[in-house]
Formats: sequence, structure tokens, C-alpha cells
Amino acid sequence: MTIASSVNQCLSTIKGIESQLSSLALNSQDEEAKRIFHETMLMMDDIKQDLQARVYELEAEEPQYKKP
Repeated sequence: MTIASSVNQCLSTIKGIESQLSSLALNSQDEEAKRIFHETMLMMDDIKQDLQARVYELEAEEPQYKKP
């Protein structure tokens, strides 16, 4: 498995966590819990964006992703 593949796998996991946090925020009855879930979801979005940028960098560097 290449580094880009590993980072892509991590990115997919982060997207799943972000989705679960969104669902928890929407379904929670406790306002404090809603706020915390939402804030954490926003943090995960920042991480997701950073990882996506890194994937693009890695794909540009790794030979198997380069177009002839």
C-alpha cells in the first residue's frame, strides 16, 4: 500500500466520523452535546481538508499516479 493510499484510507475514515458527528449533533436532545458534536464536526472538516490537500501532493509525487 502506498502512502497516498494510506492517507486516502484515513481520509475516508475521517469523512465517516464527520458524518457520524453531524448525525449525533442533529439527533441529540442536549443543547450542550449538540454544540460539542457540531464543534468537533467542524474540527474534523478542517482535518479532512488538510488530508485531502496532502493526498493531492502525494499523488503528484508518487510515480504510479503520474500520467505519461
